[in-house]
Amino acid sequence: MTSLDTALTRDARVAVPLIGGAMFPCSNPELVAAVSEAGGIGIVQPLSMEYVHRRLLRDGLRLIRRLTQKPIGMNELIEQSSNLYLERMRRYVDIALEEGVTFFITSLGKPRWVVDRVALVRGVVYHDVTERKWAFKALDSGVRGLIAVNSRAGGHAGPKSAEQLMAELGDLDVPLVCAGGIGEAAEFVAALRMGYAGVQLGTRFIATTECTAHRDYKRAIVESDEDDIVLTERVTGVPLAVIRTPYVERVGTKAGPLARWLLRHRRTKHLMRTIYALRSAWRLRRSHFAGESSRDYWQAGRSVRGITSIEPAGEIVRRFAAAVGGANAPRSPAR
Repeated sequence: MTSLDTALTRDARVAVPLIGGAMFPCSNPELVAAVSEAGGIGIVQPLSMEYVHRRLLRDGLRLIRRLTQKPIGMNELIEQSSNLYLERMRRYVDIALEEGVTFFITSLGKPRWVVDRVALVRGVVYHDVTERKWAFKALDSGVRGLIAVNSRAGGHAGPKSAEQLMAELGDLDVPLVCAGGIGEAAEFVAALRMGYAGVQLGTRFIATTECTAHRDYKRAIVESDEDDIVLTERVTGVPLAVIRTPYVERVGTKAGPLARWLLRHRRTKHLMRTIYALRSAWRLRRSHFAGESSRDYWQAGRSVRGITSIEPAGEIVRRFAAAVGGANAPRSPAR
């Protein structure tokens, strides 16, 4: 029988095995708090907090704490592109620990230093993976669980389906979280029945009342189908899932020949990624607030197929939990 009590709920200390995924630029404090307050766990994206929502990380965490006393988590993009960047990531982890965060999701790079820091407060680290070889590297660093990013995810999707990832990673004896393609409650239930310890939602939470993304961005998610999602190399240099718009069709989806050449060579790929990161941060921040006249990119995954309305984030969490049933399903507050 499918249950809401999983390894993820125990690790994250929450009632519903559902993660509100960290999103640049869409993870504003109010959205993170709403997911956690309803029983899931909202994840802070510190770069988004500081460079999009214009709050120092500590101030943003304290705002979230005023909105909910439930557990929250934080995401760390730990690729060592420079010593300055790595020092900033270390400072973010220290601030989060000082503010009581004990659940972390890491992406890219080797998470050993995060695991070691978080272990001091008996915290937990899960790591994003797209295939088995990256899972081994993460487990060698001591992570507790894996976020299995599949081919239906928004942002930087993986190459494999949720079913393929379960078959490939299911014997590793650690909690697996399904990330990608979850837009409606039935898909949440299906992931749990498949053996996942929980799911991570991103796109679904953009189309919410708490998210501060532009209304045109939200409407585009509601009105899109999965065939409207395309992969473009023109934002970060590697395939990024976005909604097909007239602008995307006009400029194309392939990186230029010079960019592709620079990304293939060890000595130049970090420089090229830094250039892309700066440019994409500016583009994605602008498109977060701009309407349909924007010449930019709206990130989204194939879960748009099941998203038909803009609604409160808490209602989504409660509806998903109710679909599982059982005594642990949280109830809506009395009115």
